[in-house]
Amino acid sequence: MPAQVGGHFSCLEVRFLLDISYAQAYSSIMNRLSKEQQTRVVAALVEGNSIRSTSRMTGVARNTVTSLLLDMAEACAAHHDRCVRNVRVRRLQCDEIWAFVGAKKKNVTPEQEKAGWGDVWTWTAIDADTKLCVSYYVGDRGKYSAYNFMSDCANRIAGRPQITTDAHRPYLQAIEDAFGTEVDYAQLHKIFGAPTPDASRYSPA
Repeated sequence: MPAQVGGHFSCLEVRFLLDISYAQAYSSIMNRLSKEQQTRVVAALVEGNSIRSTSRMTGVARNTVTSLLLDMAEACAAHHDRCVRNVRVRRLQCDEIWAFVGAKKKNVTPEQEKAGWGDVWTWTAIDADTKLCVSYYVGDRGKYSAYNFMSDCANRIAGRPQITTDAHRPYLQAIEDAFGTEVDYAQLHKIFGAPTPDASRYSPA
């Protein structure tokens, strides 16, 4: 079960993710796995192993690993939504993570795009001090997604946070709409270029 420490929530065990109290329903395939098998599969996945390698390491079929992964995702989402509330955050760092479904947007046909293929962005809000993921949102990179993401952040945070984002423009209006004046906000502009030579740095050349 989660424990509240200094206004933040920390998890005592990963195994709670498989607790039936946090999941709406489990597939019959998952119910055939023992707790020990489930724990081995989850441990392999959270260490970054692929579904195929997890299947080889644990002896559990790929389809069963996939079913367990989906059930675990539902359990995690329910647990996060219920427990991460009224969190006191001093410094909140927000960013977007790019990925794609099926294929990159430039390679997607109109029919595939209608089916949901293409680029997708995961918006994340991380407490800089505790590394707690306060909020997340999966969608495009537009202003509608920015508004939904920031509104969810505001609903989970107690007090006045300091928020830092990149220079993505939709953040400006979304943060104002979600937090009003109860926020300290700054954008971090990243400048990319060749590294500047440092005469004091050791070089064997």
